[in-house]
Amino acid sequence: MYRTENFKAENFVPARFESKGSITLHGKKIPYHTVSEDNVFYNNEGKPIASIFSYSYFRSDVKDVSNRPVIFAYNGGPGSSSMYVHAGFLGTRRITYGEPDRPTSFGPYKVISNPDCLLDVADLVLIDPVGTGYGVLLNEEEGKNFLGIEEDAEALLNFIEGWLRRYNRMLSPKYLVGESYGCTRSAIAAGIASTGGKERSYAVAFDGIVMIGNTVTVGKYFGENIPVDSSILGFPTYAAVNWFHNKPSKKSVEQFVKEAKAFADKEYLLALYQGESLSPKEREEIIKKVSYYTGVSKEYLEKNGLKIDDNTYRQEVLKKKGKAVSRYDGRMTRPLLEPEVVEEKDGLWDDATADRYDPYFYAALTGDLLPHLNVKLDRNYVNMMHYYKTWNKTETMGTTGEQLRNAMTRRPGMRTFFANGWFDLCTETGYVYHTLDHAGLPKDRVYFKGYDSGHMIYIGEENVHALCNDIRKFVLGKDPTK
Repeated sequence: MYRTENFKAENFVPARFESKGSITLHGKKIPYHTVSEDNVFYNNEGKPIASIFSYSYFRSDVKDVSNRPVIFAYNGGPGSSSMYVHAGFLGTRRITYGEPDRPTSFGPYKVISNPDCLLDVADLVLIDPVGTGYGVLLNEEEGKNFLGIEEDAEALLNFIEGWLRRYNRMLSPKYLVGESYGCTRSAIAAGIASTGGKERSYAVAFDGIVMIGNTVTVGKYFGENIPVDSSILGFPTYAAVNWFHNKPSKKSVEQFVKEAKAFADKEYLLALYQGESLSPKEREEIIKKVSYYTGVSKEYLEKNGLKIDDNTYRQEVLKKKGKAVSRYDGRMTRPLLEPEVVEEKDGLWDDATADRYDPYFYAALTGDLLPHLNVKLDRNYVNMMHYYKTWNKTETMGTTGEQLRNAMTRRPGMRTFFANGWFDLCTETGYVYHTLDHAGLPKDRVYFKGYDSGHMIYIGEENVHALCNDIRKFVLGKDPTK
């Protein structure tokens, strides 16, 4: 991997930058200061091997911080920097939105003082994991200690413990806010914190977790080995995307999704089980209803044995209009590639959301937010490392669902808030429903809310307002769904 900052592990000097500012929230001017810094990991010989880079926002006018919450936030990947949650909704400055389905990836890019920032109720710590953003892996041979489900979670716990000691915040309420794979990171970290890791125990207790774009399941890595056909689990989201584009019903998206889920849970599930034993009349009736709810054609269902494939659904639902929808946000579209064989082969990963928003977030973060934080580094800012294929997916101490249950049962009072976009075809709402029904979580301390958005709930001004208001309620101990 090329580097633009000239250093070797043996002469690596940790970077640290500070700034001051103020922000007006709910009519009140709030002063704050920030610290952006390397958090270095060392081997047994005392040599630096890796760094997590963090961006900490502290409210300056609070004298007693013992009861002031701290939010630790990150994106997912695995391999993603915190660019999206930082510039999207958590920083004191953020991007702003016109029409979410942007016609172009080019500017003008607009960055504003964030009126929805949570700094009024909590201090904020944005985290670039090892090898992402400004975080670095100094010794490639040490990657095995960071690049895996449990390794990554323990690195996070070590960072959090160190940060809490450094800034004397052990007494403060502590919250994790993770998006996508960040939900996996949160569940595993909270579970290990409550039961212990492979070599040591941890004494950090988290008051709550916000799961944005859920990846916590009762199966193994993401949705693997869940004993339910993915057609059923994805059905609520397929219905939502169809509702958005094809308007099959005058009901609200939430009402339509609820109705579609009820059909999938009983009639559709039974039909897939019965398979070829269905009578022609029963089969025709199921095809008619599945088409109504999801927007796929009769020909598609017959070709696929009544099942719906996660990937080809995106190319099917608007096929008659010559468009495909985005995996990250089913509201967003692109033209189908021509000829059709090219679309079938190459179109699956040609994603409209990433195409249009990655340049926007990157420009906003590096061109506005980081200068405001006084961060001056020649180091590459890596928005995403492609760790997915080489990531250690072994979960010897339990699946994500089991680890979240461990955390919530061993830390009485801990709460979890699942926030999912109705149009998210990456982490579909059906997986949240299944997790809530099968993971053994304390239901009186678990909340779920759907949003008129995709994977990144904060795309769209109304969604930013709603998500931040709901997290604010959650951190204040209230029900975020009300």
